[in-house]
Amino acid sequence: MHAPHPIRRPASALRDLLTSEAGGGLVLMASAALALAVANSPIAKTYFAALHAHLGPLSVLHWINDGLMALFFLLVGLEIKRETLDGRLRTWPDRILPGMAALGGMIVPALVYAAVNWSSPETLRGWAIPAATDIAFALGVLALLGRRVPVSLKIFLTALAIIDDLGAVLIIAAFYTSGLSLPMLAGAGVTLALLIGLNRAGVARLWPYLLLGAVLWVFVLKSGIHATIAGVLLALTIPLRLSAGRPDDPESPLHRLEHALHPWSAYLVLPVFGFANAGVSLAGFEPAMLLDPVTLGVALGLFVGKQIGVFGFVLACVKSGLAKRPAHAGWGQIYGVSLLCGVGFTMSLFIGLLAFADAPALEAETKVGVLAGSIACILAGAVVLLLASSKARPS
Repeated sequence: MHAPHPIRRPASALRDLLTSEAGGGLVLMASAALALAVANSPIAKTYFAALHAHLGPLSVLHWINDGLMALFFLLVGLEIKRETLDGRLRTWPDRILPGMAALGGMIVPALVYAAVNWSSPETLRGWAIPAATDIAFALGVLALLGRRVPVSLKIFLTALAIIDDLGAVLIIAAFYTSGLSLPMLAGAGVTLALLIGLNRAGVARLWPYLLLGAVLWVFVLKSGIHATIAGVLLALTIPLRLSAGRPDDPESPLHRLEHALHPWSAYLVLPVFGFANAGVSLAGFEPAMLLDPVTLGVALGLFVGKQIGVFGFVLACVKSGLAKRPAHAGWGQIYGVSLLCGVGFTMSLFIGLLAFADAPALEAETKVGVLAGSIACILAGAVVLLLASSKARPS
């Protein structure tokens, strides 16, 4: 007679996405490839016109990037909070490693870009373009690799990319925002205080948090700060019931919201996001553009700067004893993930459009550089991870 199976606890919603076989990753990568094909097809004008058509106060593209993606950042924020308080990021060494890796992944690419464009004040303004990691595409590549990559490394990349994106948002606010609205920032602060008050009062129902979260999103959107940060801020206020032997407590408000968001994020938000943002037109492209300062600076920043910054800071942290290497992950796998951190589609394009808003030619160079650097990182990262994972398999 077979022994009864142990009771299985429900897995973390984001971990379900990360550990699943290609599933959502396949859908995401397919939507990005389709967007690139459509953007360079006879219906390209219709594609771009549809993205820039207005629905109410925002264009379709803004609704996707500022609205739908706020839901994804809410999901990721929930997972980061859970991992920090009751999971894989409980200890300071576990928190320090992705934080330092993200710091290196922002500083070194910016320095590489600046070195290429040092003599041109006009193009030097784009120094932050290669500083961001595109979490959706990086995780999409990892999803395609399935169980070949340890879950701990995927959690590490998630934490790193979130810290990286929050850093990019701060950079945008400090260097690329034409004007912050103090009244809207004050409104966001008051709303956040009310959310914290609900948490402190022990309110377990989700609807008050979601209602105030929508208000917070509006204030953040109108404040001049990227609206997706509202999702992370809301996540930090959702109650989490700690239970040592049952960290995935299905009665916890955080987990209820996490599991409700998961299918929408994996199979709607991310694919729509990929389709809307990966459509880079190559019209007017000439091979000589690859050597233009902006194109070269962005491509080298993503491909060279990211891997040096991320891997170098991780190596320094581990060798100095400041942090431990992600569990079951070899150095080759960490290097492969460092390469994937150079995938910078969305935020890099976004920063490029802000930096060169009045220079269409430089915008075009930015897009070519982002595309070239990101594709190189995807291909190199996937190859390195495949080779490293085959060597790391237990005998």
